[in-house]
Amino acid sequence: MVLQDQELSLRNAVSVSEAGLQAIHAGSNQIDMSPLKAVDSSAVAVMLAWQRQAQSSNQQLQFVGVPASLMSLISLYGLTEFFDLVEATSFERH
Repeated sequence: MVLQDQELSLRNAVSVSEAGLQAIHAGSNQIDMSPLKAVDSSAVAVMLAWQRQAQSSNQQLQFVGVPASLMSLISLYGLTEFFDLVEATSFERH
């Protein structure tokens, strides 16, 4: 799944979360976060919900194209090891 929004914040967290949950339920095992330009802590909460959904379905979920601002929040909350992350600088969309 490729995120369609350039922002993941409190303003749109519910709709983005629901879209991701549907994609995971349909078998998607990768979330492309490279379109994101602005995030807040809601983005981490959404990622946690997606991760829980994937784990409950025995799926491995990978987050690719994660922007530096979101990586910083994930690190701040001590969740780096909880997610399978590929930073935006090391990810090229094909």
